[in-house]
Amino acid sequence: MIDRELSLLAFNRRVLAQATRSDVPLLERLRYVTIVSSNLDEFFEVRFPDYLEIVRTTGDEATHRTFATVSREAHDLIDEQYRVLNEQVMPALAERGIRILNHAERSAPQRRWVAQFFESQVRPLLVPVALDPAHPFPLVANKSLNFILRLTGDDVHAAAAAVVIVKVPRSLPRVIRLPDRLMPLGEQGFVLLTSVIRAHLDTLLPGRQVQSFSQFRVTRDSDLDVDEDEMTNLRQALRSGLTTRQYGQAIRLEVVSSCPPELSALLLEQFALPAPALYRVNGPVNLVRLNELIELAEAPALRFAPFQPGWPAHDLPFGAPVFARLRRGDVLLHHPFQSFEPVVEFLRQAVNDPQVLAIRQTVYRTGNQSVIMDLLMEAVRRGKEVTVVLELKARFDEEANINWAERLESVGAQVVYGMVGLKTHAKMLLVTRREPRGGRRAPALRRYAHLSTGNYNPRTARLYTDVSMLSADPVLTADVEAVFLMLSSLAAPRSLRRLLTAPDHLHEAMLHLLRRCAQATRAGWPARVVLKFNTLTDPALVDGLVEASRAGVVIDLIIRGACTLRPGVPGLTETVRVRSIVGRFLEHSRVFYFRWGPAQDDELLYLSSADWMSRNMLRRVEVAWPVSDPALRQRVIDECLVPYLHDRQDAWELQTDGSYLAAANEGPGAQQALMALHGQ
Repeated sequence: MIDRELSLLAFNRRVLAQATRSDVPLLERLRYVTIVSSNLDEFFEVRFPDYLEIVRTTGDEATHRTFATVSREAHDLIDEQYRVLNEQVMPALAERGIRILNHAERSAPQRRWVAQFFESQVRPLLVPVALDPAHPFPLVANKSLNFILRLTGDDVHAAAAAVVIVKVPRSLPRVIRLPDRLMPLGEQGFVLLTSVIRAHLDTLLPGRQVQSFSQFRVTRDSDLDVDEDEMTNLRQALRSGLTTRQYGQAIRLEVVSSCPPELSALLLEQFALPAPALYRVNGPVNLVRLNELIELAEAPALRFAPFQPGWPAHDLPFGAPVFARLRRGDVLLHHPFQSFEPVVEFLRQAVNDPQVLAIRQTVYRTGNQSVIMDLLMEAVRRGKEVTVVLELKARFDEEANINWAERLESVGAQVVYGMVGLKTHAKMLLVTRREPRGGRRAPALRRYAHLSTGNYNPRTARLYTDVSMLSADPVLTADVEAVFLMLSSLAAPRSLRRLLTAPDHLHEAMLHLLRRCAQATRAGWPARVVLKFNTLTDPALVDGLVEASRAGVVIDLIIRGACTLRPGVPGLTETVRVRSIVGRFLEHSRVFYFRWGPAQDDELLYLSSADWMSRNMLRRVEVAWPVSDPALRQRVIDECLVPYLHDRQDAWELQTDGSYLAAANEGPGAQQALMALHGQ
């Protein structure tokens, strides 16, 4: 198997490669650079601490060698990231009139403007802290920008306070645009906050001179460790944990490449970090904040052309009653190529319909502002029974979800947090409606459901590829209701007829289908497995794929991120091909296709909220549901699988040695074809 952490870093190399492509608009190339930084922050905050702990607690030489390899690869990747930024992206932007000017490059009028900006907007917020016995090293928050200074001077306290720490408030912009009047015609000028502060460090402490200095940034362990068995209120415990997350165990220290060794050594000692945890970078220590430049720059031609998702008019005419349409059959939506608005409209009609009695929904990520959550609160005000299964432990969305929980409860919604020890990652929305049956018969209750591979977040629905389905199928919606009952009452679910759920059945069901395909091949029938998801790391599922390949099953895996299965190994995985698609949109849909014979009934296709990871299969509440309608099943195959298997623009092929080889850039890729198919 390929090491998971090395595979994650390899994924970020593929993202960084987007920043080097001449066919990608320049500001989007810069965005890919910032995406890599954001991904690496999470890698060090979440993935690296556990990995580091394993190394610290074991004497196994192989583990230590692997860790050294991962650390070296991380260093190499970050070095390459800054080379791409400094040698390719920024010079190309300068040629197009978008320039970041350092102090030496600024003209006299520009320096005067920067000095005035510093005096009026920056200096009042900076508080230098000298280090001495009365002033210990200040608390440094996770990923915050700071300066360390070594001073000289004749001040009486100089000997005792030779080192000063300057913390930079997060409220200050990291990129500042210069007035157009100070720039040549047709050019846009910007300065980085770090450059502004650096140019005026000497003015911060009158009577002292700055001998040496550096920016620095510390990345800390940010995984919230909450023992659910030892608490009475999960929401309160998580809110308390959020206050300490900013000051977890230090994992990585970033300084600029010119940082003197004595200052970096002092910082390493202060944060109790080994030498390999030091990352010297050739530029600002936080490239994520260069997103501000992307937003400030006025250059539409240097961005992706605007894309307007299409409304599925053929399947769901605009403004038509959604419930009446669903009684005639399921509706499939492919985001972001098709609009997420039909999902919002489904909920909106449910809120406004007096015959709707109850609405139940899971929420994992939805953002700080959400029309979905506003509609749920409006449903409560209209007298409907609203139950929200809200996952408080959605990583880095905990605070937003806690705030939503409090707002929902304040209007009378029933809010539950799922099951102890399990994250609720399933994406489900269930509407119960009273409907007449004709004659003198009493009205009946009918269920309508929405199931999705993605989150109920209209913003990310424009950026992530996901598949969702609206259905009034009585068997499927009864299963959805049973899962909601399990999540709210903790009662064991009755036997489900359509849905597969984790941690109860999904893992074993996938292994069973792999075995079924293997048995078919051994019996002389052609068998095929095509899987599309984000991550493959579960050892049992990897073994299942290996055994299926050994039996001769043809297996195609479309995996955006980490994949620990090594394809093309003689006698083991000769029939396995692994592709990764990295394009304009983040590939996020999960599709599982199995075929084990020639008959129409010899195939199954599932959509799911789950990746093939141990955490998803064994430690989360997930769902997978079959696409039963033959036409919709074929549509999923034609849109979510076939174009990605033939993509020659954004595809990467995983090699047997663990490296990825880019496909030839020939013709439109899968995402471009789907945009042309569905876009307005």
